[in-house]
Amino acid sequence: MRRLFLPGPILDTVCLTGSDAHHVGYTLRAKAGDILVAVGADRQVAEMEVVSFTKDTVTLRRRAFLTADTESPVEVGLGICLLKGEKMDFVVQKAVELGVAFIQPLRSENCVVRYDENKGATRRERWQRVAEEAAKQCGRTMVPTVEPIRALKEWLMNFPLEASLFLLYEREERASLRSWLRSQEGRRYIALVGPEGGFTPEEAATAQVAGAVSVTFGPRILRAETAALAALAAVMYEKGDWGTA
Repeated sequence: MRRLFLPGPILDTVCLTGSDAHHVGYTLRAKAGDILVAVGADRQVAEMEVVSFTKDTVTLRRRAFLTADTESPVEVGLGICLLKGEKMDFVVQKAVELGVAFIQPLRSENCVVRYDENKGATRRERWQRVAEEAAKQCGRTMVPTVEPIRALKEWLMNFPLEASLFLLYEREERASLRSWLRSQEGRRYIALVGPEGGFTPEEAATAQVAGAVSVTFGPRILRAETAALAALAAVMYEKGDWGTA
């Protein structure tokens, strides 16, 4: 069933305006009597009926609340250095499907992509739209936030200390991601993934000093976009809701 995220709570009657009204009226081509699933800002979920339209508004009426929280019991963030072309769009879309809680784009030494402030803000807005569409498609009860682009070293000084941060590093030869995850009891994780050229040794050392644990997937070197999604899948399998009924 088609899904809509509301900026506020789910009331008996909800009047959509702006881009939300356009999405329902023009993108979805909804008509009176159609049923949608709406997710409120408080993550409540309800079945809503389309009641009426004006040129700029769509009115919905609540039919019933639903028990449908689809979020993982673990919170997994992704810190990923900027990638070329459409790879960031792809990573954002698939990360949301896998259950990511937030995405932090980062600038690092080997990033080929360099955005000025305006271009960076425009790209972030695009990635946030990708995240919202992916959340609708896969039935999430929240839209993960794509944070503003930050310098890697600056972010490492201020990342959430209550989360367990792990660094996917091709020069790591001993600590595997699986063994490390199985030793952890926490419910918050952040995967840190480098750009196409990987992290420099200095960046890896800075991350480790900041509290990141360096881990490896094994003998094969993965592309950055593959590593990011594989890391999220691994955490969801070991600590999240994969494999549950």
